[in-house]
Amino acid sequence: MRILVITGAGVSAESGIPTFRGTDGYWRNLDPTKLATPEAFARDPSLVWDWYRERRQRIRKAQPNPAHQAIAKLALHTEGFLLLTQNVDDLHLRAGLPAEKMVQIHGDIFMTRCSRCDFQRYELEHEHEYEKQHENGDLPKCPECSALMRPGVVWFGEQLDLANIGTVENFVTSSDCDLVIVAGTTALFGYVIDWALRARGQAGQLIEVNPEETSLSQFATRSLREPAGAALPRLVNELLGNFSA
Repeated sequence: MRILVITGAGVSAESGIPTFRGTDGYWRNLDPTKLATPEAFARDPSLVWDWYRERRQRIRKAQPNPAHQAIAKLALHTEGFLLLTQNVDDLHLRAGLPAEKMVQIHGDIFMTRCSRCDFQRYELEHEHEYEKQHENGDLPKCPECSALMRPGVVWFGEQLDLANIGTVENFVTSSDCDLVIVAGTTALFGYVIDWALRARGQAGQLIEVNPEETSLSQFATRSLREPAGAALPRLVNELLGNFSA
């Protein structure tokens, strides 16, 4: 059995992480889509860093919900499995999903990288250092070239990481998937639709889990119009029951 799961902001929203689109995503009355850009960082890096520090703190306090846990359970019982998530948080990992079975296509909010050179490091391992810099009003600087460090995420207008693209492409092209599950995403990005449809091949199922219709709905073989936290545990139990039958 080969399974591709694609998750979006709707899955983490059930853990209290605001989505970009919608009034709950606004921060200080600012539109997040206007903050998550290279132009915003160049114009006011302190403002952008303040936003990401608050997002990181909120994610640390959040807990994986039943949708994260169900996906991790499915991954552990499926040999040919890949999770492609648009979310930059660590909730899938904290739910127990193996890192080698996941691609964060939009990056990792807890990774901090240089805005000039290739240096990067995992922020949680240097948390006290960053908090001290923040208290002093300083912005993190690269220890290699002294340029400003930035969050290790893909901003609007930037290219996806080539290594992550390669991982997804290798999984999609090596063999057709028996099942593709798309949960909690509005599927506004063309590459998400492309990978979902190519992965299912000619005979695979495509199950969409979303309270609302999306661009992928017309291609779904089954639609679950519920929040992911309600639908996925039931769906995963059903699938695992079929595996053992």
